[in-house]
Amino acid sequence: MELHGRDEQKGPVLNIVVVGFHHKKGCQVEFSYPPLMPDEGHDSNLLPEEWKYLPFLALPDGAHNYQEDTVYFHLPPLSGDMKCVYGVSCYRQIEAKALKVRQADVTRETVQKSVCVLSRVPLYGLLQAKLQLITHAYFEEKDFSQISILKELYDHMNGSLRGSALEGSQVYLGLSPRDLILHFRHKVLILFKLILLEKKVLFYVSPVNRLVGALMTVLSLFPGMIEHGLVDSSHYRPKSSVSEDLSLVESVSGAEEFVSVSVTDIANTVLEEQPAAESLSSGNSTESDNHLLKPPSRTSPDSSESDWETLDPSVLEESAKEAAEGKETAPELQDAFDSNSGTPITVQPQSVGGQGGVTQGLVSGLEEDQYGLPLPIFTKGYLCLPYMALQQHHLLSDVTVRGFVAGATNILFRQQRHLSDAVIDVEEAAIQIQDPELRKILSLTTADLRFADYLVKHVTENRDDVFLDGTGWEGGDEWIRAQFTLYLHSLLSSALQQDNERLLADYGVPFIAAWKITHNYRVWYSNKHPAMAAITPGHPFQGQYSVADMKLRLSHVHYLFFVASYFGSCVENEEPARRKTAPNSVQNSERGKKIGNAMITTSRSVVQTGKVVGQSVGGALTSAKSAMSSWFSTLAQPAAVSSPACPEPATEVKP
Repeated sequence: MELHGRDEQKGPVLNIVVVGFHHKKGCQVEFSYPPLMPDEGHDSNLLPEEWKYLPFLALPDGAHNYQEDTVYFHLPPLSGDMKCVYGVSCYRQIEAKALKVRQADVTRETVQKSVCVLSRVPLYGLLQAKLQLITHAYFEEKDFSQISILKELYDHMNGSLRGSALEGSQVYLGLSPRDLILHFRHKVLILFKLILLEKKVLFYVSPVNRLVGALMTVLSLFPGMIEHGLVDSSHYRPKSSVSEDLSLVESVSGAEEFVSVSVTDIANTVLEEQPAAESLSSGNSTESDNHLLKPPSRTSPDSSESDWETLDPSVLEESAKEAAEGKETAPELQDAFDSNSGTPITVQPQSVGGQGGVTQGLVSGLEEDQYGLPLPIFTKGYLCLPYMALQQHHLLSDVTVRGFVAGATNILFRQQRHLSDAVIDVEEAAIQIQDPELRKILSLTTADLRFADYLVKHVTENRDDVFLDGTGWEGGDEWIRAQFTLYLHSLLSSALQQDNERLLADYGVPFIAAWKITHNYRVWYSNKHPAMAAITPGHPFQGQYSVADMKLRLSHVHYLFFVASYFGSCVENEEPARRKTAPNSVQNSERGKKIGNAMITTSRSVVQTGKVVGQSVGGALTSAKSAMSSWFSTLAQPAAVSSPACPEPATEVKP
């Protein structure tokens, strides 16, 4: 990603902001350079309406419990020509008696402040490294009226970052997939597929630096996502600006000239794969009046997806042909959009002034590579909010928000589970999902388990050596990202093949059916990507089922053990120590020994079956069946609990 045009002249850094906590007014902006409001001074507390949540994002909930912390957050654009504004905030607190100059409004024993950088580029780790040094120096002055160092920071950052290619290690600084896999292990693949489905995903942990680090590291596994895929991820309106009628949708569509389709709930979808020419939509849109945008008939706050407008593919063909300079692109669009099928197609906002550079996606509006990546996940109302303040809680149920991947530290977000499809407890490395249908969709296939086990084994090798840990290619951060790139390339290539049921089955038939109705798949599939022809279709770890696969699946049976042990008790009443030891105690427990004995007995039975055909077949299979039945009957017995009766808790996803 390179800055060019007006952005290059202005520089990548928009503002340096200091946010403090006032004992009467709460969190407020105390200094900004350049001023956030053009007609105000540097010390003005006024904010643009779109950035009214800035003080609460920069100074997070519960900040007083930590001496220092770091926050990543996203702000909506102030104008139509801007994109997502990326914020990095470094928080610190100091004792009031240590100040050389104590101002009149300092009435508490400690002073809490954050220094923020608002940037056009998603260089979270790099900005954090520079900002931490300046924040430390700013606090060491012990006189917060000395703001010259903040002005120097603004000039230095714009001077050092202007005109540079923002790619590679600069973008991923501080984001370690290796640490993520060591903590979540094979569940990382579940998180990956969960975001592909564009569900409402909430990450929860404290302090904030752990929260934003885990969330952004998961997103870094998607090729090109952080560099180019988040530019439309913060397009929301503050609570006071949200309109309750459809006039808002009509005005936005008129200004940006975009169309989209409504997405039905996954429970209403057909799990059978459909040909490319058939409809992949909900079927609720009509085909009459193909030349006009049709607003949705109603809005449903209970729906997990927003209601959007529909357009017949033939209209898109006509507009694309009129906008094209040559005739070469018309046949490609004709092949991509079959006018005979009448399939509603999801289309991204397109600027009136044109598409821009050669890497600009024709449909997605994002800067894409030759494979059409990054996928347009965070577009059209699907938000990415690394940290959400309590004041933004309304966004979880806003009908204009299609979905989100958000992070929170306030317990109120976690308690209201009905507003999220999945809650990710980073501390416990747990994925809590209430919908049993979604849990089934996200169950890992045998090929998925092989892929996840392959990653875990390579990451855990030699990790006890402090000198060699993470220094090699295999098992390193870049290697892990390369594996997920291969996984996604293979998935997309398999989706393009004719009669691809067997190829896609390795990814999970329910998952593929759910993914094919998402916004990101529709947009990607609507364009042709010639480079995909070089990608071999099929799962990277496809193959015949073996005894080793059964052992691999049984090694993850701690999911079943975890659920059965706490069946009938609320998640809030679970014993913390028991929760921490449950996943790791399977092998050493009595049930774990029975699992091992069952696998050994089954393996021997399979060998005997191969050696003595006919005579010992019945006995071997009976022996294997009895061993497995004995173990399953033991596993099915729920553990005794003494907690009172309560609603069924959210459970983890079974691989």
